[in-house]
Amino acid sequence: MHLPWREAMERALYGPSGFFVSGAGPAAHFRTSVHASPVFASALLRLIDQLDSALGFPARFDVVDVGAGRGELLRALSAGVSGGPSRQVAVRVSGEPRSAQVAVGVSGEPDCSGRSGLIPPRSGFPETLTTAAAVDSASLTPASGSAGPSPDAVVPLAKRIRFTAVELAPRPDDLPEHITWVHEIPANLTGLLLATEWLDNVPLDIATYTDDGWRYLLVDPTSGVETTGDQVSPEDAEWLDTWWPLPVDGGPDALPPEQRVIAADPTVTDGRRSTGSGFRAARPAEGSSLTARSRPGCPETSTDLTLRVEIGRTRDEAWAAAVSHVDRGLALAVDYGHLRGNRPFGGSLTGYRSGRQVPPAPDGSCDVTAHVAMDSVASAGERVARCAYLLESQRAGLGALGADGGRPPLALAVRDPAGYVRALAEASAAAELTDPTGLGGHWWLWQPVGLPDDRPLPGRSAPADFRQR
Repeated sequence: MHLPWREAMERALYGPSGFFVSGAGPAAHFRTSVHASPVFASALLRLIDQLDSALGFPARFDVVDVGAGRGELLRALSAGVSGGPSRQVAVRVSGEPRSAQVAVGVSGEPDCSGRSGLIPPRSGFPETLTTAAAVDSASLTPASGSAGPSPDAVVPLAKRIRFTAVELAPRPDDLPEHITWVHEIPANLTGLLLATEWLDNVPLDIATYTDDGWRYLLVDPTSGVETTGDQVSPEDAEWLDTWWPLPVDGGPDALPPEQRVIAADPTVTDGRRSTGSGFRAARPAEGSSLTARSRPGCPETSTDLTLRVEIGRTRDEAWAAAVSHVDRGLALAVDYGHLRGNRPFGGSLTGYRSGRQVPPAPDGSCDVTAHVAMDSVASAGERVARCAYLLESQRAGLGALGADGGRPPLALAVRDPAGYVRALAEASAAAELTDPTGLGGHWWLWQPVGLPDDRPLPGRSAPADFRQR
């Protein structure tokens, strides 16, 4: 039985026996920023600190993780706020005396490996902080003109913060009791909503161009054989016209220049085309025993130049709905994706299983994922929030939060040897996260909600017009 790809993905990922609902969970199959380095959680703790100050130290500060896996990120953030494990750098929470600190991990390896911007960096952005001391100084500076309570009157963040995991899988038995586990995003949030590699797993339809226009592709979940279905709906046709303007003839001349050599030489694999004749053989993962989900397309060699597109309208709707649950604060999506000027000709649908990139079998046995049309998603969130967004690379986002992976200045080694060693350890731990050819190339979509537009966005030192024009 052939199904639309959207329906097949929904069943395969989120059905009763779906990939994200049953089994060991995504952490056993692929690697994301959350588990690549504790520096990721460290940077988010700094963001939480600054956002708390920007919001005036609210009585309740929400941290909600959408698509939480088995709660790995919230465990790390919770441990950091409460004092956490050893091998940390102390960063004081805004508004508290210097004796009160948030412990932020900066080195070492996680206990397990796991799962897990439209605007490029603009000129005039503040210089990247590279040392723990610099981060400490920046995070303690309140926004200019802030009318928040006196620092001495602020209740410690650890007593006001509330952690919520949004996930369809059952609650893990070992999850700390103070982390709430729900199946839907709660409403009326004040604080930070996180979506790390969530949007790429929001099910979507796939279409191909035929003599009579765009038609949906249908797939047999068991065999992977595809067939052409009905013409796309008016809503999906409008989305394609707006966000995926690709050439309609399938010849090699229609390909972007960087892909024409691949079309001419069938021995070269770009990992972005699909054959339309079922699943392809997988190639071994490279590097880590768990592959970071950043490579687009199926791991196969193919000469098929079929024009395939992934209709991202469902992801726009999912992100807009998530943003609508934030009353005041920030929604942050971290994911791999592409922009309108550089869509993959053959799409990016692929799968992951047991540390390897595999064909995208929609039978519940593997992850099924596709890169995100980040510009379309960003526009949808902006319409709901009515605030300009910022879209940039993970490398830039982490750099703004003091984790750029750069070597600290040698002068620090003379002035503060111990501080230099700590900063060097943090830079080393951040290297994988900021590598522009890997996780550092992921997009960070910052969507503020109800924050003053004349004050810096948390993580920045000056106001900016974030939306690309």
